[in-house]
Amino acid sequence: MFGILVIITFVFIGLMFYLVKVVVFQLEQNADEDVLKAKRTFQGIIEQKDKAYSEKARLEKEAMQIFTLYEMTKDISRHFNEQEAFNLFHQKLKENVTVEDCQLVADLGESSKGQIISGDYSVFTLKSKEENLGFLIHKGVPAKDQEKFNILAHQFALALRRIKLYKDIERLAVTDGLTEVYTRRYFLERFEEEVKRASIKKIKLSFLMLDTDHFKMINDQHGHLTGDCVLKEVAVIIKENIREIDIVGRYGGEEFCVVLPETDLEGARLVAERIRKATEQRLIKAYDTSIRITISIGISTYPTGGKGVEELIDKADWSLYRAKTQGRNCVVAFGQYNP
Repeated sequence: MFGILVIITFVFIGLMFYLVKVVVFQLEQNADEDVLKAKRTFQGIIEQKDKAYSEKARLEKEAMQIFTLYEMTKDISRHFNEQEAFNLFHQKLKENVTVEDCQLVADLGESSKGQIISGDYSVFTLKSKEENLGFLIHKGVPAKDQEKFNILAHQFALALRRIKLYKDIERLAVTDGLTEVYTRRYFLERFEEEVKRASIKKIKLSFLMLDTDHFKMINDQHGHLTGDCVLKEVAVIIKENIREIDIVGRYGGEEFCVVLPETDLEGARLVAERIRKATEQRLIKAYDTSIRITISIGISTYPTGGKGVEELIDKADWSLYRAKTQGRNCVVAFGQYNP
């Protein structure tokens, strides 16, 4: 009986040791797993941290590149000529973007070679708030450089808008609001330049002074709005009958003036007669009125009729007065009659 109790006791103790050993082993295994899990978690955090630093560095690099692009395009905006601005834009583009070809066109049907744009090209529309300023057609820009291209293109569009605004302001500053020819002040500046050029190159230059006949009567009979229409039409007639290099301005009231570079007296007389006849033949429609008018023209020529702007104006004005006293609707050149 005693032996059985001893055996049972030893079995019980052995079982207890076994259970304790199993429990301790399980605890050790769980502890190891917790350590490994914590290690993996810590390693994941380290990897995420490294990735975050790497992404931060990449974003900082891209941001610096973008800021650099914006800084570089400030130079583009300093130009007041479209071609010069595009040349600088194209230079910056090639320095920062992989591109096979890029052209600035006003019409999508044309390239710089006069060819129809093929399917190989992409189109970037250069826009202001109210209108299209043109188109950049390009090819060979990889996807990785597309954002850079867009930044440069947007900045170029801003430059074009600034150029357009500058030209509009410049045009308004030197253009008569009613007739859309040069103002007297700007015309006289250009006149001075042309006289100096004629003096340096030893070439002829002629000056026309034109006056609408009986303009006060037109205003009195038909009203000032009709008078304004007459002046607009006279300006149109003058511009239709002169060259691109000729300069036309509104001298004051109903008087216009024209500088004819590299033109002698006979050439000036032909131009003046052409303008006079075209005016005489034009039926001017103003509101509910249709009228015909005539003009008188005086001519002076550099250097025989004067060597300075004031003298040429005085001689042309004297010739215009003679045209008026001879019945109007005629051309008189200084030197044709003695004063």
